[in-house]
Amino acid sequence: MGLFSSDPGADDFESHRKAMVDRLVSHGRITDSAVADALRAVPRHEFVPEGRRKEAYADRPLPIGDGQTISAPHMVGIMAELIEVDPGDDVLEIGTGCGYHAAVTAELIGEDGTVYSVEYSDVLAERARATFDRLGYEVEVRIGDGRDGWPEHAPFDAAYFTCAAADLPDPVVEQTRVGGHVLAPIGTSQQTLYRHTKREDGTLDRESHGGVRFVQMR
Repeated sequence: MGLFSSDPGADDFESHRKAMVDRLVSHGRITDSAVADALRAVPRHEFVPEGRRKEAYADRPLPIGDGQTISAPHMVGIMAELIEVDPGDDVLEIGTGCGYHAAVTAELIGEDGTVYSVEYSDVLAERARATFDRLGYEVEVRIGDGRDGWPEHAPFDAAYFTCAAADLPDPVVEQTRVGGHVLAPIGTSQQTLYRHTKREDGTLDRESHGGVRFVQMR
């Protein structure tokens, strides 16, 4: 499923992308229509290495270089639903990777919102910037340690991690507005996806959303 038998053209990519999202919806993995539309809009094949493009619409992670991966589409969709962003929101992403997840978030928040993404790897950051420019996504990317967040653009309406952290970094929590969600895989060998909601007093309400497996935060 999601693999091409010959060199695909633009129409093939679009039809396979639509079929992938339709499967996720029919299987109940994606329930929010706005998230489904965002997944249909983002050309995942543009974010994977050229030699992997025939696999772009299989629902699984793929290597993107520098020891990192692009998450499976269903996981991107699940996380996009959990952070509950609205058009016009400003969102902090920790771990740009190839940029696919940020592009899905950008579709959800629209032209009046901004995704601010922090990437540890300069190679991946520059590659993602080039992809965003080519496709017309206005995502801001900073090279640095994601544990520090991006204080210059705080407060954020939501924040999420595309990598697993041993603990939730305090600066990211501090930079998220009251009522906003911080979504992160927490753990090392055993990881759990947690959605944290910031209370008025700065403490967090935490919900578990099951076991996951992400690359470790660097």
